[in-house]
Amino acid sequence: MSWMPFKIGQPKKQIVSKTVERDFEREYDKLQKLEDQTKKLHKDMKKSTEADIAMSKAAVKISGDLLSNPLCEQDQAFLESMTALDTAMKRMDSFNQEKVNQIQKTVIDPLKKYSGVFPSLNMAVKRREQALQDYKRLQSKVEKYEEKEKTGPIMVKLHQAREELRPVREDFEAKNKQLLDEMPKFYHSRIDYFQPSFEALIRAQVVYFTEMHKIFSDLTDQIDQVGLTDEQRERENEAKLNELRALSIVADD
Repeated sequence: MSWMPFKIGQPKKQIVSKTVERDFEREYDKLQKLEDQTKKLHKDMKKSTEADIAMSKAAVKISGDLLSNPLCEQDQAFLESMTALDTAMKRMDSFNQEKVNQIQKTVIDPLKKYSGVFPSLNMAVKRREQALQDYKRLQSKVEKYEEKEKTGPIMVKLHQAREELRPVREDFEAKNKQLLDEMPKFYHSRIDYFQPSFEALIRAQVVYFTEMHKIFSDLTDQIDQVGLTDEQRERENEAKLNELRALSIVADD
């Protein structure tokens, strides 16, 4: 959102002090940045959960594809390993869905609701700006009659202009005071509003990764070859690959 004052003829009398206008612009600028940050965070959180879901669904598909591999029908050890992997991936997907649901309720939905407050704030600022322009216009009108010769008709018009100005001035001053009072309160309230959401996000992540540690520890116990280090597995795989390369059907011409 952006604050774009209308351009009109300025009265000679300064009706809003530079200090007040500077304070207003400062507070509103903070809320503009807060709105942008809230929208960005909401968008990023949605992308994050969508990526989480896509990742776990892809893992389940891969394990299912491996389980349906014809090799599983021929090698009991491979079948047992792929069954264990498929079970682990489905458990991971289930816990991931629980995590995403929790984040949706405790983080994403509150972010969306918070973003929904800003249009009303923007409208209040626009009403204040419109009231300011009306105030300036009528103040200029009063000043115009004050500069004229004080004849009877002019004095009547001056009196009418002042009467017309009074409620408009009071309306602007009320709107201006309300915004100057409430914008800082709104800005500072963000901490109390978002802290429970971010705490819930941390708890959801902790629960999820704790369960992932259990799932993959169990999986490792089921499929791991005891006593083999990563380097030994790498050498073993390389040796098997060399055996494949030695076959005539894959040999270089």
